[in-house]
Amino acid sequence: MHKKELRGWIKHIDFIVLDVVILQVCFVLSYWIWVGFENPYDTYLYRYQAILLLLCQLLTVLFTDSYKNILRRNRVEEFIATFRFEVIFMLLEILFLFMVHQIYMVSRMFTGIMAVMYLFASYFMRQMNKKRIFNSAKIKVGKKSLMVMTSASLAGEVIKNLLDNSVHDYKITGLYVMDKKCGTETFRDIPVFGMDTDIINEIRKNWVDEVLVYQPENMPYPMDMIDAIMEMGITVHYCLEALNAHSDGMQEVSKIGTYRVLTNSLRIVSTRQIICKRVMDILGGIIGCILTGIIFIFIAPIIYIQSPGPIFFKQKRVGQNGKQFYMYKFRSMYMDAEERKKALMEQNKISDGMMFKMDDDPRIIGSEKKDKNGRPAGIGNFIRRTSLDEFPQFWNVLKGEMSLVGTRPPTLDEWEKYDLHHRVRMSIKPGITGLWQISGRSDITDFEEVVRLDREYIQNWSVWLDLKILLKTVGVVLRHEGAE
Repeated sequence: MHKKELRGWIKHIDFIVLDVVILQVCFVLSYWIWVGFENPYDTYLYRYQAILLLLCQLLTVLFTDSYKNILRRNRVEEFIATFRFEVIFMLLEILFLFMVHQIYMVSRMFTGIMAVMYLFASYFMRQMNKKRIFNSAKIKVGKKSLMVMTSASLAGEVIKNLLDNSVHDYKITGLYVMDKKCGTETFRDIPVFGMDTDIINEIRKNWVDEVLVYQPENMPYPMDMIDAIMEMGITVHYCLEALNAHSDGMQEVSKIGTYRVLTNSLRIVSTRQIICKRVMDILGGIIGCILTGIIFIFIAPIIYIQSPGPIFFKQKRVGQNGKQFYMYKFRSMYMDAEERKKALMEQNKISDGMMFKMDDDPRIIGSEKKDKNGRPAGIGNFIRRTSLDEFPQFWNVLKGEMSLVGTRPPTLDEWEKYDLHHRVRMSIKPGITGLWQISGRSDITDFEEVVRLDREYIQNWSVWLDLKILLKTVGVVLRHEGAE
């Protein structure tokens, strides 16, 4: 019988409980320092804040990967992770109090004392808990006996990998080389068995809890051997060499119908992460649509006076995995812009034609008007430079066709020019902003660099990364960096 490893935040429940307790202890200590030696939970205001802090802390646990790889972090990484975790749940609390108009109820000095105290106390206790876990793991070395089965060409690499990566729960008691006769050899003090050994009888006579089979692609599957091992009730871990060949993506074992399959993907996310991103999109979409309505009141008349026609520009774009949708913008170009585009292709800054960017685009409304530096200064240039034209896309976000952060959706003709590796950009929902927008926006003229940045975003996606990109986007837009 094999005990399945705990997954997600559940396997770090000890750290979670520890952090919850520490926060409440720091809350009480801060109250004693600021107010006096009384029970803070007897006071409605502080009891309310303590409950709110607990809820925000648990929400942060549920919707972020704050405890991911916690045992692998060094001291600096752990301090940064602890600080980031605290910032998130404290911001959640402040945001909630601000929205319900109760921010005035919170003492800033009390909150500051508690925050500093919690940061160092939580960091210290996390380090102590990790030390406890590592010490416990050392005591349990060799708790389970592991027999390794692989080929002669992979044997050294497999054993080195297992030993060097601290497999604390196992003691490797044997190495079976499936394609070579070995006699009575040893490798790093591990007995080596070969084709000349009756390995099933060897397992039957000796202590073996589990077997790891690392199967090269060019070797036949040892069905009879695995069946015999399984009949003895021994747990078998089966791994193909091909499973470790793709270092770029992520893999997960799942089921489709009645078939057990290995899923390969550039990025695998949990349902919790998807829900969290969608909640962010809905909240951002609602706020963005309200702002769009306010902006409309001011710029719609100016757009219509200078270029009679629709205020909103609607264009068919390619979304996630090739799905088409209509993307909306405030119209910043003259009505015949698409017809005039063909004549301007020679001035395209993107040399390979995969996207269209040009300086001083004459199709922009009012671009014939120049400022004192000779640059176009029309209403179209203004709304593009300030990115006001992008605001109607919050409606696309609210509908679920786009996300706040993602990759920019290509036009249909751009999509048709894509090579296979370019299409990775649209393996996720397109976004209003993204990694390459904050890395230069219109200054980037190499489409391959755009693809590289988009791929980097997909592979490293997290809710925290989205928040960082959103904050940086605000700064980029306010400074008018790279906008045209």
